[in-house]
Parts: sequence; structure tokens; C-alpha cells
Amino acid sequence: MATIIEIAPRLRRKEISPVELTRDCLERIAKLNPALNAFITVTEKSALEEARAAEQEITRGEWRGPLHGIPIALKDLIDTAGVLTTAGSGLYRDRVPTEDAEVVRRLRQAGAVILGKNNLHEFAYGGSSLVSFFGDVHNPRNPAHIAGGSSGGSAAAVAAGLCYASIGTDTAGSIRLPAALCGCVGLKPTYGRVSARGVIPLTWSLDHVGPLTATVSDAALVLRAIGGYDALDVASADIPAEDYVSGLSEGVGTLRVGVPRPHFFEDLDEEVKAAVEAALSVVRGLVADLREVQLDVPTDRVVQLAESYAYHAENVTRAPESYQTETLRRIRAGEKITAPEYISRRREMDEARRRAHRIFAEVDLLITPTTPMPAPAIAELKKDPEALRPAELRLLRNTRPFNAWGLPAISLPCGITKSGLPVGLQIAAAPWREELVLKLASAYEKAVSGSAIG
Repeated sequence: MATIIEIAPRLRRKEISPVELTRDCLERIAKLNPALNAFITVTEKSALEEARAAEQEITRGEWRGPLHGIPIALKDLIDTAGVLTTAGSGLYRDRVPTEDAEVVRRLRQAGAVILGKNNLHEFAYGGSSLVSFFGDVHNPRNPAHIAGGSSGGSAAAVAAGLCYASIGTDTAGSIRLPAALCGCVGLKPTYGRVSARGVIPLTWSLDHVGPLTATVSDAALVLRAIGGYDALDVASADIPAEDYVSGLSEGVGTLRVGVPRPHFFEDLDEEVKAAVEAALSVVRGLVADLREVQLDVPTDRVVQLAESYAYHAENVTRAPESYQTETLRRIRAGEKITAPEYISRRREMDEARRRAHRIFAEVDLLITPTTPMPAPAIAELKKDPEALRPAELRLLRNTRPFNAWGLPAISLPCGITKSGLPVGLQIAAAPWREELVLKLASAYEKAVSGSAIG
């Protein structure tokens, strides 16, 4: 399957049609989704209508840019006017918004074709996508294994070629984790870079919206379309989004890269360790300096627990039976957090974000494994319900700190295990430096192009 950056010029030259692309995706969804369960809703009729409209506009010379006519999916907690938006929950199984989320409005403005809504871990409250009213999401590399979460359906759809990109959300790693486990690219921008207005929240202070794609350049294209200030989103920052694509061709030979081994490299699966060390060897040959650094890693979860409970408090009291049992347990974990405790922890988080730039006093970027292990088997997690939460917490260990700091971070494939499961590499930068993250990620991707990394 070609990438967006390859397809877009051909669409503009009218060598291929948006209708052709959309039909191909719909055919792949019909064929593969029954086994993967990556989509909750497929908007076949409206997608084809949008594709025909895009074709007509392009024929008239009204090309809107590289996403014009490109079939894209959305995590099913992102509001779509007139289309079911469930958050993977029985509570919202009949919920149909009247307005598009801001990120959807921007995609439509760019001419993208919306294929449908991807399955997810219920209310984005987990890292496996095994807890959903609509059933488990399966990994396209091996359907016996999890896709990760909470944007599991989005990652599975991209990795299986069911769409050219998907928009996910990331509160503790929910874009990067499934991208790593499924073998695609997942980008979490700086907190406030992409509007979260119209997105069902997990934790307002930690929620990020970003793309999952097949390649780094495609992630740059999508971020350019969806990023930027939204005056109606209280968390949105008035810092213009850049042309992230043009910077990908620039060299990385002057960059300094930090490797924080304590915490991030502890308790690694041996195959993950080998793949990441091999990736570091490649990066060392690309950049000016690769050195070990020490980070003070935040681990407190009070803000997440308290804000998640605040959003759900009324429904947890009114209709607890509408939630999956494990989701209900996690939501109620925030019930007894006091206002002074929340305010104190939220202030500490704000202070940590203000100090985050200090991490980059001596280096430009950080690099870590995305997850400490490859995708666990679904059967293993299901045979022991007590094993699910520890497995998810371990999977999210390396991604969670970057949400607390609000820093931009990407996961991209860096290897594959003997059993065929992908391994992810995480690259992060200072606030608002997405261009550096994308630049190094792209340089690494090009350096290993053609190798068996997924």
C-alpha cells in the first residue's frame, strides 16, 4: 500500500481517483475487519460521496493539499456530526453528536475522506483494547496478540492498510503504545498543539490528539493539517503549526541525542533490548552526539485518576451497569481523591512542565524503547484477569512521562521479534519542537529502509 506522500501527487495529477482509493480501503475493511475488529462504524456511503466530491474538486483544479481525497479513520471518541461516536462503551452506544470535533473539521477542510470510527479501549482507559463494548481489537501482525491501546483500532487499521491514517488520542501512551505493538508510526504532539475540542476526554490535563500513519512523512503531513490554535479549546496554545514536511530533508548531523537508561531501559524483553540497541547504533552514526542522560521521571497518577472520575462521576452513579467492569473499577479509583490533593498534584505537574525545557539543556532529543516488551498474547491476559492491569502499566511505563511533561514524542518501528511482533523506538523533544522529532525519526527510517523492521 502506497503512502500519503506518494499518493498525493498522483491524485493531484489525476492519475488515480479518490474514489478508487476509498473503494480499495472499503474492500480491505470488509475483508480484514471481521478478524481485527479495528472499526466500530464504517461510513461507506458518506465516504464514497466525499471521495466523489474530492475527485470533482481536483478535476476542476481546486486541489486543497496532500490530504485531499485521502481516506482517513478516526478513533471512536472523536465527535463526528451525524455519525455514532461511542468511546467504545455501552454507555454511549447510541450517541450521535451534532457537531464535528475541531480536528475533524480541519481534516474535512483539507479534503480528507472520513472512512469511519475505530475501536478502542473503553473511554481510552487502558493499554490493551481488550476492554470494549464492541469486543477485542486484534493485532494485524498476529491476531492472537493485542493491538495495544487505547487507540488500538486506529493502529491496527493503519498497520493492516485499512486506511492511510487515523487520528488517535494519547493520555499515557495511547497513540505510541499501539503504534509500537502494531508496527506503524504514532505521533503525540506537544500538549496544546492539536485541539481536543469535541474529543471525549479521559484526563483533560493529559489528553493529546495526534496521527497514526504508515511512515514518518505521513505523520508530518497529517500534523500540518490538524495542528494549530483553536480559540475555543482552553488547552490550545497560540503557536502556529509549521510545514513539518519540508524539514524532513534537512540533515541531522548537528543534533545531540540523550539516552535515559534509568527507568526507560529497565526490565526490557531481550528482543526489545536487542532491537533498540541496534537502532541506537544507527542513530549514533547519524547525529553529532549520542550520550546517556539522567531524568527525574514523574510517576504520580493523582491528576489522571481525579479528572477521569470527575468526567464520569454522574454516570457512574446513575448507570454503572453501562460500563465494562474493569473500566468502572478504574474510574472509581479516583473517587476519594480530595480537592486539596488534586490541586497540589496538578500544581506539581504544571511546575514540571515549566521545567521540562531544562531536560534539553545539553541534548536536543531523547530516545528510548517505546514499550519494554512486544504485544502480549490475548489468551494469556484473558485467562487471568488480574494480569491485565500490571501488563498495561508495564506497557505504558515509557510513554506516560512524556504526557506528564506535555512533550512531543513519536514511536516508529525499529525491529521485529523472532515471532513476528514489532518493536517500537520512541523519540521526544522539547515543547513545540515536533520538527526535531520528525526530522530524526525520518532520518532513522530512511537509514534502515528495506531492512526487516516491520
